[in-house]
Amino acid sequence: MTMKMEMTELGPMKRALKIEVPADEVSQRFSKAYVELNRQVRIPGFRPGKAPLAILEKRYAKAVEEDVIRGLVPDYYEQAVKQAGISPVVVDIPPLDRVKIKKDEPFTFTATVEIKPTIELRDYKAPNPISLKQDKRTVTEEQVDRALDVLREQHARLDAAPAGTPLADSDYAVVSLEGFLDSVPLEGSKKEGHLHRLGSKTALLGIDIDAHLTGKKEGDVVEIAQPYPPGHPDPRVAGKTVQFRLSITAVKQKTLPALDDEFAKDCGAYASLQELKDKLRGQMEQALKRDIEESYKDTVLSRLADTHHFDLPETLVEQELETIVRQKLQERQRGQGLDPSSPAAGEAIAQIREEHRDAASRRVKVGLILEAVAEKEGLSVSQEDLNHEVAKLASELRMPVADLVKMIQAGGQESIEKLRTKILADKALDFVYRHAVIQG
Repeated sequence: MTMKMEMTELGPMKRALKIEVPADEVSQRFSKAYVELNRQVRIPGFRPGKAPLAILEKRYAKAVEEDVIRGLVPDYYEQAVKQAGISPVVVDIPPLDRVKIKKDEPFTFTATVEIKPTIELRDYKAPNPISLKQDKRTVTEEQVDRALDVLREQHARLDAAPAGTPLADSDYAVVSLEGFLDSVPLEGSKKEGHLHRLGSKTALLGIDIDAHLTGKKEGDVVEIAQPYPPGHPDPRVAGKTVQFRLSITAVKQKTLPALDDEFAKDCGAYASLQELKDKLRGQMEQALKRDIEESYKDTVLSRLADTHHFDLPETLVEQELETIVRQKLQERQRGQGLDPSSPAAGEAIAQIREEHRDAASRRVKVGLILEAVAEKEGLSVSQEDLNHEVAKLASELRMPVADLVKMIQAGGQESIEKLRTKILADKALDFVYRHAVIQG
């Protein structure tokens, strides 16, 4: 396919490709289109495939023109992109009704493309690898002891306190509470057999009962006078004082299990306390190792972003910002019940866009650098990599792998490409991290 092509810069990341298809190629395409049409349509008085061209042109010219344009534009656009040596991010091809074509003349159209920047990679491996300051954190004996304390709390028992024990902080009281108005029980103001921990400051039926329980014993009854303001929403009690009766039916104290081999056996298949401690330490060391690696990789990403300078395709930044906005809005809707169509949602979107524009730009920038590293180092994504990533995601989301695969497939090719891009970026980051030098 021969053609003429002129590329014009419309901005740092935008190019206009003016493409001219030669007249003989246009004529050929028209001839083919009419031969195909002649086979398909029935014209009264003519055998299939034998209708004169003039009649077909008169009846179907517009449809054939659109058909020819539909075939020519993508073919020649792809050739022009190859010839120009650019990587398009977004392509804006003119609509069919805006371009004119005649069967014996050259056909000209202009495609506007947003391109990926050319990235000059620097300082990511020898002789100039990224230098990282050693993270010297270790799991301390004190942290293991704290983890053991948490386990003890989980295995604690609540036992009845010795008779006559006065309630003190961290003790538990089993209480019943009932409200009376003019000595008559108030409907809806009764709670029985409630377990309350002293010092928790949690209210019961809107009353802070902590202060009334301290020093009291099992069997004690406390009278609490609770005044309500005149503007209270319940008209029965507005402007009145309700007498609450708080009865203490039991006093309980938490008993922590002794830290011994028996306790270890209660926690699982451990033969001794030492074995339990070793297991805890091992789990904590694994978690710390992952945490240290994550922080090293965050530093690597920051260095890559700081040492590379290039213009970003605005469309990619916009797409990333849209993703962040969707995510943040969902979080707010869960937390506040935000109506997406309300003015408040409009304000929230504007605020999120403003606050996260820099983060979106940084994500796009780092993504493009990692893509360039992957290309330069010949990294690729295998089916095995995809399977491994899906299994990992399914376990994080706590859902069956088959269900996640269905969700990804429902998203079509775009979803699979997104996953592939993520895996490739992770591989590139891993490559740079493994080639970094950790200073002691």
